[in-house]
Amino acid sequence: MVQTRVELNTGKAMQAPHITRLRLAQFRSHAAVDISCAAGTVILTGENGVGKTNVLEAISMLAAGRGLRSGQLDEMIKTQGDGWNVLADIQGPSGEMRVRVDYESGGSGRRVRIDGETARGFDLLNEVLPQLWLTPAMDRLFTDGASGRRKFLDRFAQTLDAGLSRHLSQFEKAMRERNKLLQTPGTPFAQNSWLDGLEDTMALQGVAVAAARLAALDTLAQGLVQMPDNAFPRAGVALDGALEAALRQQSALEVEDQYRGQLAASRALDASAGRALHGPHRSDLQVSYEAKNMPASACSTGEQKALLVGLILAQARSVAARIGDVPLLLLDEVAAHLDANRRAALADILSDLGGQSWITGTDVEIFSGFGDSVTHVDFSKPLGPAGDATTLQPNA
Repeated sequence: MVQTRVELNTGKAMQAPHITRLRLAQFRSHAAVDISCAAGTVILTGENGVGKTNVLEAISMLAAGRGLRSGQLDEMIKTQGDGWNVLADIQGPSGEMRVRVDYESGGSGRRVRIDGETARGFDLLNEVLPQLWLTPAMDRLFTDGASGRRKFLDRFAQTLDAGLSRHLSQFEKAMRERNKLLQTPGTPFAQNSWLDGLEDTMALQGVAVAAARLAALDTLAQGLVQMPDNAFPRAGVALDGALEAALRQQSALEVEDQYRGQLAASRALDASAGRALHGPHRSDLQVSYEAKNMPASACSTGEQKALLVGLILAQARSVAARIGDVPLLLLDEVAAHLDANRRAALADILSDLGGQSWITGTDVEIFSGFGDSVTHVDFSKPLGPAGDATTLQPNA
């Protein structure tokens, strides 16, 4: 088995939560990886296919949800393996902690252990180490369907409200069961206590999801106002959703009652459509280029990329202002499509934020403006023989 051990230079100490050591076993292309790093910027370089993005995906497994690739857990197992694990030493607000996330082939989900004790879900991790990420697959965020934009907003909202993932999971489970029941021949639509119960759950959890999204949207809007717009264009954001609009005018209890009644009244229509036609799963995040008063979907490819980077940076700033901790940023190939001025601006903003950022790239030269205090992991250096630990020294 090839093991890569990386001992790296350390940057200045920072107060934001960050990973100090990351170890992977049987994850994607990596049999074993061991990375020690400091707070600040961690840069992973090397040719395509060496596993840089796999490291970022492994880190994203320390958060709720399906990770930055939305992959299946079994697909993340290295060939002929029976499972994978991610082990992270984290310097958090209350001191050091060790987190281990395991998955066994064919299992029903990940197992989380914090300092050796089994944890129930990811709520605590979401609070201790909030994460945001940006990947090349998100470059079409503004032109593809609404689903990707909802996920984009929900990832941000989860850094502010750790319970959102639970609300989403319970809503989606109830909605799936309701859809299945509505498709079952002979199911009575009137006076059905089973449907009543499922719709009650959908109303309760759906309004909680909508409220969390609204709070996140307002926080993001404030963060965008505070962002300098000389490097990355300032975005305008809005939510297109019936529940969100209702919550602007009415109490959560009133909106729950209305949504519950709407679900009951639309059973026949939803049965015909094969899906629920109303709810937070239909909402959409609308983004515009504020200075041009133009929808992001109508902007050039370069403008869309700059808007997206600006949104992520504004999200990070918003989280820091709201909860006091800068989120961990996972930025996959983010610098390659930026010009020199915007790369320099990115480096300055990340330094000013003071958190930990993990950035991948094929060419180390594009990171020349990031200074000398970064942690650099060079995956292009040859690995040792199978079973040996190979030390990769950071570039000078």
